[in-house]
Amino acid sequence: MSRAGVGVEDRPPAVQGERALVPSHPGREASRVQRFFARRGVQQNLAAYVFLIPWLAGFFLLTLGPMLASLYLSFTDFELFTPPEWRGLDNYVRMFTDDRRYFRALRVTFTYVVVSVPLKLLFALALALLLNRGLRGVGLYRSVYYLPSLLGGSVAVAIMWRQVFNRDGLVNQVLNVVGIEGPSWISDPAYALYTLVALAVWQFGAPMVIFLAGLKQIPQDLYDAAAVDGAGKLSRFARITVPLLTPIIFFNLLMQMIGAYQAFTSAFVVSGGTGGPADSTLFYTMYLYEEGFTNFEMGYASAMAWVLLAIIATSSAVAFLSAKYWVHYGDS
Repeated sequence: MSRAGVGVEDRPPAVQGERALVPSHPGREASRVQRFFARRGVQQNLAAYVFLIPWLAGFFLLTLGPMLASLYLSFTDFELFTPPEWRGLDNYVRMFTDDRRYFRALRVTFTYVVVSVPLKLLFALALALLLNRGLRGVGLYRSVYYLPSLLGGSVAVAIMWRQVFNRDGLVNQVLNVVGIEGPSWISDPAYALYTLVALAVWQFGAPMVIFLAGLKQIPQDLYDAAAVDGAGKLSRFARITVPLLTPIIFFNLLMQMIGAYQAFTSAFVVSGGTGGPADSTLFYTMYLYEEGFTNFEMGYASAMAWVLLAIIATSSAVAFLSAKYWVHYGDS
């Protein structure tokens, strides 16, 4: 056959047009699709990655980095003005075997947590139940009751609290009206810690608002059906309100417990930064601050900080493990 007579259909695949019609390979095509969507996904998420850069920088530079540095310093002898020297577990051994004030700080902190958190939650729940009854001006009451929580961590409120419980303070003036001579509450080791407990209970606004939101979510039909069956108010509270509110109770318990372990400002101001009288208000965080920024033993303070983290993590884990026995969710 002549060269001119060769048809297009008779040509080899490699010369049919500018692009060869080579049968596609399934694996190769799949890899092309994957690469296309991978590039497309990166392009689509590029803006999100750019906006995350400030948060990631803050996390690594201001959170994770200092945490790792603190972990290293906890194994060193570091007095702030001298280079750290590796000491292994010496700080932890000293903490648990040769530091009586450390154990006093633990005792004071555990007492504060165990007493203040339940009282605060009970008071917050009681006020939430009262506000949930449909009183007029609920929004105003809710704002007024929440205000102490906004101001509770401030130095000004702690100073005010110190004046209230002084020997000539407001509490003793009220007691004098009924013929009772009160002590100097913040100067007596038997009462000083409980003035701080009272301050913590006074800051009930945040858990109260959360309780109130939870109460609003309980269907009224349940109460109506129980009332038709003859259940009284106490029975309805125990069999409807409390079980359906247990997730909110658990959340508030966890958050308030973590906050109580880290309490510092109120004790520092009321005690004048000493933890007195007789270390009766020596919170864990106060002793940590004293060791780190008064005695400049940063290595020892770092070790104390990591033990506090372990205490909070353990307490939280116990709370989560116990939750399966008393927290009831809607689908369980």
